[in-house]
Amino acid sequence: MMMMKRMEPCLLAKILVLVALLFPSFVHSLVRHYKFSVVLSNTTKLCSTKSFVTVNGEFPGPTIYAREDDTVIVRVTNHVPYNVTLHWHGIKQFRSGWHDGPAYVTQCPIQPRQTYVYNFTITGQRGTLWWHAHITWLRATVHGAIVIFPKRGIPYPFPKPDKEKTIVLGEWWKSDVEAVVDDATKSGLPPNISDSHTINGHPGSLPPCISQGYTLHVESGKTYLLRIVNAALNDELFFKIAGHKLTVVEADASYVKPFDIDTIFLSPGQTTNVLLTANQPLGKYLIAITPFMDAPIGFDNLTATATLRYKGTPPYPKTTLTTIPAVNATAETFRYIDSLRSINTNTYPAKVPLTIDHDLFFSITVGVNPCDTCTQGIRLASALNNITFDMPTISLLQANYYNIPGVFTDDFPPRPPMVFDYTGVQPTNLQTNNGTKLYRLKFNSTVQLVLQGTAMIAPENHPFHLHGYNFFVVGQGHGNFDPDKDPFTFNLVDPVERNTIGVPNAGWAAIRFRADNPVHTTWGLKMAFIVDNGEGPNESLLPPPPDFPKC
Repeated sequence: MMMMKRMEPCLLAKILVLVALLFPSFVHSLVRHYKFSVVLSNTTKLCSTKSFVTVNGEFPGPTIYAREDDTVIVRVTNHVPYNVTLHWHGIKQFRSGWHDGPAYVTQCPIQPRQTYVYNFTITGQRGTLWWHAHITWLRATVHGAIVIFPKRGIPYPFPKPDKEKTIVLGEWWKSDVEAVVDDATKSGLPPNISDSHTINGHPGSLPPCISQGYTLHVESGKTYLLRIVNAALNDELFFKIAGHKLTVVEADASYVKPFDIDTIFLSPGQTTNVLLTANQPLGKYLIAITPFMDAPIGFDNLTATATLRYKGTPPYPKTTLTTIPAVNATAETFRYIDSLRSINTNTYPAKVPLTIDHDLFFSITVGVNPCDTCTQGIRLASALNNITFDMPTISLLQANYYNIPGVFTDDFPPRPPMVFDYTGVQPTNLQTNNGTKLYRLKFNSTVQLVLQGTAMIAPENHPFHLHGYNFFVVGQGHGNFDPDKDPFTFNLVDPVERNTIGVPNAGWAAIRFRADNPVHTTWGLKMAFIVDNGEGPNESLLPPPPDFPKC
C-alpha cells in the first residue's frame, strides 16, 4: 500500500501553481448546468392554434453554450404525457454513451413525471451542434442549438467576427405531430408532409396568413458568424440571403477550408457556420429557405422567409428580393458538397483512416410488408441490407453491458443479401426481413462504409447520422457504386469531417471512421454498431448512472 506524507502548506501551494501552469486547460474548463422542463405550450402559426411539446416553453428550445473541454449537465424533467429522450446530436460521448439519448438504443425513455440528468464532457470539438428529442416525432418541436466555443485563448482559424447569431431551420405541422405519426402507422403509408418550414420558429409570410417572421439585425461594416442548424425532420434545405455572399467556415462542428458562395445546402441534422459581412446599402433583404427534392415523392414545397435589416434603415423599406434554386437543383447541391474540405492543418489534422479493417456496403431500400392492422393491409418499411430494424423493449446498451440474452444478435450482414441493379431494375419481391441485428466492431478498428441508395418503390435522398462519432466523407456519386473504379476517386487527403450525411437520390456516399469510442452507435434507418471495450478503463464504457431511466 502506498503511503502519503503530509505536505507543508507553502510547498503544497507551489505545487498547485506549477500544476496550473502545466495544465492550463484544467483551469479554464467549467461545469455548465442547465434545467430543461419538457412542457406543453400553445401557439398560433399559419392562422391555426395548437398545443405542442417544448422545452421550457421555447420554440426552438434554449441554446446550450459551452467551451471545448467543458462538462455539460442537463437536468431534464418530463411534464408531458409522452415518453421523452434528448439526443445531443454530434457530441462524441467518449465513454458516456448512457447520456447519448436515442430511445431504446442507449437509454430507456424518461417517462411522464420522471427526471434524468444528462452528463457529458465536450472533448476535441468546437463549433455548432444541436440537441433534439429522439423518440417518435417529438423532435419536430423539441430541439435547440449547441454552441461550443474554442478553449480560452484559442482563436478561430478564420477572421474573428464582430458578433454571432444562431439560426435554426425547421418544419411546422398545423396538426399534432404525434397524431400525424399515429395516422401513418395505422394506414401503413408515409406521414403527411409539413405545412411550412420555419426560421427560428417563424414561417414568415405565407398568404393568407401574413406574419413578419424572424429579423436578423446587422450593422454596416460588421462581420457576423451565423450558426445555422437544419432541424427539419425530412427536408434538405437551401439557405440564401439576398445580395450577400456567405463564407463557409465549418460543417458539423468541424472547421473547413473557407470558400465563398451565395447559397448553402443542409441535409436534416446538419449544421453549418458561415461568415456574413454587412457590406450592402442600408435596407431590408430577404432571407429564404427552400427545399431540395429531386425524387418523385411528396414534400413541403413552401419557402419560409425572414429578413436581414441594417441598423439605420428608414421605416417601411422595400425588401430586396432574391432568386431561389430550383427545387431539383441536383447539380448545385453536388457543387456545394464538393467544395467542402477539411481545414487539415497541424492544429486541426484530417486523420482519415488509410487502412481498413471493415469494408461494409449497405443498400438503402423501402419495402412493402403485410400488415393485418393497417387500413391498406400493407406497410411501407425502410431497410438496410433488407433488414428492417425491430426496436427492442430495453436499451441495446443495457443489454450489451449486462449480457442480457435475447435482445439482439450481432449478425447484421456486411453486404446486401442479393446483388441487383440498385438504381435501375428492381427486384419483384419487395418484402423486407425484420430483426434487431447489430454489427460488432473491435475497439480502434477502422471502417469504410458505402451507403447505396436504390430505386425501390421510389428513389429519394436519405440523411444518415452516426451517433458518438465523426466520419470522413471520402466520396460520393450518382448511380451504382463501382468497387473497382470509384475508390480511386476517393479523397483521402482533406475530406470533410461530419456526423451527418445526405446520401444522394439514386446515388451513393462513402465514409470512413475509426471505432475509438466504446458505445453503441445508431443510424436513422435503424441499424446499430456495437463497439467493444478496448484495454483498460480509459477505453471502456463507464457504468450506467444511478438515475438511469427504467423501461
